[in-house]
Amino acid sequence: MTRPATPRKPRASSQARIAVILAAARALLSEQGFAGLSIYSVAERAEIPPSSVYHFFASVPALLEALTADIHATFRACLQAPVAHDELRDWRDLSRIVEQRMLAIYADDHAASQLILAQHGLSEVIQADRQHDLELGRLMQALFNRHFPLPNLPDDIDVFALAMELGDRVYARSVQLHGCITPRLAEEGMRVFDAYLGLYLPLALPKRSTALA
Repeated sequence: MTRPATPRKPRASSQARIAVILAAARALLSEQGFAGLSIYSVAERAEIPPSSVYHFFASVPALLEALTADIHATFRACLQAPVAHDELRDWRDLSRIVEQRMLAIYADDHAASQLILAQHGLSEVIQADRQHDLELGRLMQALFNRHFPLPNLPDDIDVFALAMELGDRVYARSVQLHGCITPRLAEEGMRVFDAYLGLYLPLALPKRSTALA
């Protein structure tokens, strides 16, 4: 008598497998830094064969580039989260909300500060970070414009992206010196962010009567 074939379990989708790999890489980077990161260590942490990691990521830099994109997705989400329009007095209130949300991401995700703020010298990651910063700058400008009618800004400079990068320089200095973003240097980073934006946004910039949809 022929026994019926046992149904095969459906294989995990590629997207789900990539998520598992990135979660393993994030955990290793947070715990051990770059020295503890390899295709084999990621595979071991993810409990999958190294060939499965190589199937999606040919090298550690390629894996870190994808992890950078994953981390920036969290930053995008914080810029797209609602802001209470009635609680804003001037644009600096919005600036502080944005920076505090980003600081919270760095505080909750050590891998984020390692990838974006630490001095690792990985050109692929640095280039990916810069490209994502341009996208974040556009989202940030749209957020500010939703609550405040912005003046004409230069076409040849991404003002909001540059403000964010300047603030990150201060946070990176803190990570280099202290291994984390200290409250003192967090405040300094926010001051740098505001000071640069203040070159283009007047302090008396009027708030919209209602936020744009």
